[in-house]
Amino acid sequence: MHPPLAKKINKELVKHNDTRIDPYYWLNERENPEVISYLEEENKYTENILKDTEDFQNDLYEEMKARYKKDDSSLPYFYNGYWYITRYEKGKEYPIFTRKHRSLEAPEEVLLDSNLLAEGLDFFEIGSLCVSDDNKKLAFSYDKVGRRIYQAYFKDLETGEIQENFIEACTGKIVWSADHQHIFYITMDESLRPNQVYRYAIEGKTAADLVYEEKDDTFSVGIFKSKSAEYIFLATSSTLSDEIWFIPSSQPFAEWQVIQERTEDLEYSVEQFGKDFFIITNADDAFNFKLVKTPISQPSLENWQDVIAHREEVLLEGFEIFNDYLVIEEREEGLLKIKIQNWESGEVEDLAFHDPTYTAYIGLNLDFNSEVLRYGYSSLTSPSTTYEYNMKTKSSRILKQQEVLGGKFKTEDYISERLWATARDGESIPISLVRHKDTVPTENTPLLLYGYGSYGCTIDASFSSVRLSLLERGFIYAIAHIRGGEYLGREWYEDGKMLSKKNTFYDFIDAAKHLVNINYTSSDHLYAMGGSAGGLLMGAVINMEPQLFKGVVAQVPFVDVVTTMLDETIPLTTGEYDEWGNPNDKEYYDYMKSYSPYDNIEAKEYPNMLVTTGLHDSQVQYWEPAKWVAKLRDFKTDDHILLLKTDMSAGHGGASGRFEALKDDVLEYAFLFKLEGIKD
Repeated sequence: MHPPLAKKINKELVKHNDTRIDPYYWLNERENPEVISYLEEENKYTENILKDTEDFQNDLYEEMKARYKKDDSSLPYFYNGYWYITRYEKGKEYPIFTRKHRSLEAPEEVLLDSNLLAEGLDFFEIGSLCVSDDNKKLAFSYDKVGRRIYQAYFKDLETGEIQENFIEACTGKIVWSADHQHIFYITMDESLRPNQVYRYAIEGKTAADLVYEEKDDTFSVGIFKSKSAEYIFLATSSTLSDEIWFIPSSQPFAEWQVIQERTEDLEYSVEQFGKDFFIITNADDAFNFKLVKTPISQPSLENWQDVIAHREEVLLEGFEIFNDYLVIEEREEGLLKIKIQNWESGEVEDLAFHDPTYTAYIGLNLDFNSEVLRYGYSSLTSPSTTYEYNMKTKSSRILKQQEVLGGKFKTEDYISERLWATARDGESIPISLVRHKDTVPTENTPLLLYGYGSYGCTIDASFSSVRLSLLERGFIYAIAHIRGGEYLGREWYEDGKMLSKKNTFYDFIDAAKHLVNINYTSSDHLYAMGGSAGGLLMGAVINMEPQLFKGVVAQVPFVDVVTTMLDETIPLTTGEYDEWGNPNDKEYYDYMKSYSPYDNIEAKEYPNMLVTTGLHDSQVQYWEPAKWVAKLRDFKTDDHILLLKTDMSAGHGGASGRFEALKDDVLEYAFLFKLEGIKD
């Protein structure tokens, strides 16, 4: 079967007296039958090329699925008189949300069975569930397309009736006022930027009231409640600036008060405790952030007082407040740490973690008066575990650990480590790795290197039961903690964005070369994977070093950087000028064009590639990967595999459903195993 060939219709794109010719621009016509036909042809081609792996894919799917507990449930948490539990039933794809009054021995009340809502739908995703303060009403939202446009509904928990009136299109986030008569929700503009906050009386047929509209198209709005539920916060943020407003939750018609007006490069986030707001901020050049507090009655910047001062070597990531303790989540030399400070004595205690690379995080802690902290821990060899730590007695116990079924998994059978590669400019790039103890690294060892490197998003080393299917077949799995993330602090992010973006790509390449140089693999057995902005990473590195990798998996890749960043109608564009730069400025236009994967395709050999996308993707539009593959087919001089798989019923996150989503992993692994000659 010959690969599909998309027709060419040259489109001139002119900016700054520079003309680019895009022969596949027409693929952005979502409603055009020819576009749909082309995507379906590519899907058929992918299916044909991987046809010899069909039985293997079925086996992989059953293997991955078998590791999951089919009737699993979440840890219960207690709030406002009820224990809340989310559970799954055997044979069902979606969660069931329940609660029990006062005692875990009380009868179960089903708040929402999302399996019933999902019947007959190709895609289904819950946005949020929120119970009113009187415990009598439920607001919930869901997306049935995959484009992250949610419908919100209201359920009477006493009668079980779902009201006829509902919200047609919103972000999915819903916040109740304390009078349990009003909710706040957010709508989006045509580019899907969250920009308007509404107050809505759920009883009756009255129209919603617009309470805030964000006019600056580089800012997006959000809404949330304080831990105490005493305040509602309205946050409007760009990449590098925040402005947060608040009202008492009991006064939905109160005038919104600002904590601190937006200021260029001033970032902050807020929580309330007693008569104070506690704020993480980068104010006063605290580039790795600090913790301050300010009276609620006088919240503006001039009244902020340091609680945890800025430290140049430590990134402050989060905190949790209790009556007697302050819990801090911070990152030092790439590793997350949780510290507990006694308010009265000032004593500070570190929770101990022993793996060479791992992730740890503060869990759900809703009670200010508690002496017990819930926190989570996971590593490349240790399944996700929730601990309960008594901050007074300094004792801990495991509340829940992810079960890995199937009978084979033992933590001691796997080895994790952290290596450091030297980048071309002298920086040290951390790499987290895991392998089966029987896998000895050599130049013939297959190795999958994962990367992201954007938005300050750090990819920590955590456990994956799906990944065991790679490790059990002799693969090493590695994560390159490259610049553009915040693994080594805020400066690590700043040095991988805007006019320094190429450092992200160079770091990944240099990390890959280091693994080859120390004989953990070779280019004949080295594979790369990344999604979204990590897909941009994949596109950039194969243009720069096409011979370095045998195969690449690019998931929903952001690859047409210049064209997308010039189109303000596309979701995320205007809000990301502080991440990539604004190409309306020639300096940024030229720099983007110099690395944009689509604009830098050349006539040369490229590695084997699997590219995935979703027709309804709202973050990276499907036509970016579609155009990229079409142009690669036209230019590449090799006979290596090039596949495009479009999920015709999903968006950015791929297929919905607990087990249906595994089929995306199966496809990617089958592709890698085919290249490596692994058949079972």
